[in-house]
Amino acid sequence: MKIKPLVIGDLMARIPVMQGGMGVGVSLSGLAGAVAAEGGIGIISTAQIGYRDADFDKDPIGCNLRAIKAEIDKARRIANGGIIGVNIMVATKRYEEYVRAAALAGADLIVSGAGLPVDLPKYTEGSGTKLAPIVSSLKSVRVIMKYWMKKYERLPDAVVIEGPLAGGHLGFTKEQAEHPEDLRYDEEVKKILADVEKTGEAHHVHIPVIMAGGIYTREDMEHYLAMGISGVQMATRFVTTYECDAAEAYKQSYINARKEDIVIVQSPVGMPGRAILNPFMQKAKTGKIPHGQCHSCISTCNPSETPYCITDALVNAAVGRIEDALLFCGANAWRAEKLEHVKEIMEEFRP
Repeated sequence: MKIKPLVIGDLMARIPVMQGGMGVGVSLSGLAGAVAAEGGIGIISTAQIGYRDADFDKDPIGCNLRAIKAEIDKARRIANGGIIGVNIMVATKRYEEYVRAAALAGADLIVSGAGLPVDLPKYTEGSGTKLAPIVSSLKSVRVIMKYWMKKYERLPDAVVIEGPLAGGHLGFTKEQAEHPEDLRYDEEVKKILADVEKTGEAHHVHIPVIMAGGIYTREDMEHYLAMGISGVQMATRFVTTYECDAAEAYKQSYINARKEDIVIVQSPVGMPGRAILNPFMQKAKTGKIPHGQCHSCISTCNPSETPYCITDALVNAAVGRIEDALLFCGANAWRAEKLEHVKEIMEEFRP
C-alpha cells in the first residue's frame, strides 16, 4: 500500500502518525519532540502539565499555564522543524485559558476532546494554530461542524475519531468499552468519514480524518488507510519508548501487563476509562482513598465526593509510584514486550 503524508492545512507530516496526548506527564516535550523529529506529529498533554513545579500545590493552574509554553519550546528544540501540538481536554477547569496559552505559545495544532469543543475557534482566533476536535460518533462530529460553521464560519482543520479501544477516559459507556466488538465500530467510522468528506467538499476544503484507539502496528494503520482515513493517532505504543516522559516503572507496568489485567474502570471524574488493574484500583473499589487539597483539574470532579484524587493518582503513575497510581492504558498495552526508541517505531510506519 502506498502511504501518503498526513496534510493538515499547511502542515505536512511525512509519516501519517500522530502521537496521542497522555497526561499527567506521560507525553511532554521529550516524547512529542522525538515523534515530530522523525516525521510524525508530536502531541503534548496539558493535563496538569505543571505538576513538577515547586508551587504546584499552591497554584496548579498558574503552574500549568506557564508549563505549556515551556514544554512547547523544549519540544521545538528537539523536533528539528517537526510538528508540535497539544491535547487539551474540554473538561479542564478554565479550559479557555489553556487553549489561549497554547495558541499564544505557537502550538501548531490543538487536539481537543473529553467534551465537545464548540467554542475552540473563539479562543484561538487570530492565531495560526490548527484545530482538531476528537469525536466518537457521527452525531458529535455533525454538531461540531454545524456549530462552528454557523457561529465562526469555519470547519475543523482535521477530525480525530477515537474508538472504544483507546486508553484513558473514553467517550463510550462502560458496557460499550467492555464489549467493543458489539459496536461494529468500523461502520461508525465509515459514516463519520463520509460525512466529514461531504461537508468538506461542500465548502471546498479537505478535512483529514485521523483514527485513534487500538492502533499498534503498521497493519492496523493500513486497515484504516484502506478505508479512506488520512492518518492514525497512537498513544499506548509510544509509552514503552526510551523517549517517553513517564518514569521507567510506569513503562514497565505495560511490559508486565497481561491481557486480562487491562480493565474498564470508573474514573473519579465521572467517566469510564481503560487502565491496568493494580493494588490501587483494587483498593479504590472498596471505598474512598483519602486525598489532600484540590488541584483544579477537571470540571466534573466534586472534591468532597470523589473516591480518590485523579491528579494524585496520575502524578504517582508519571513519577513511578505504581502501587498508588491510576495506570491508564490502551487495549493493546499488554502487547508491549520491551522498551524501544521512537525512531524504531516510526521506521515501521514510514512510507
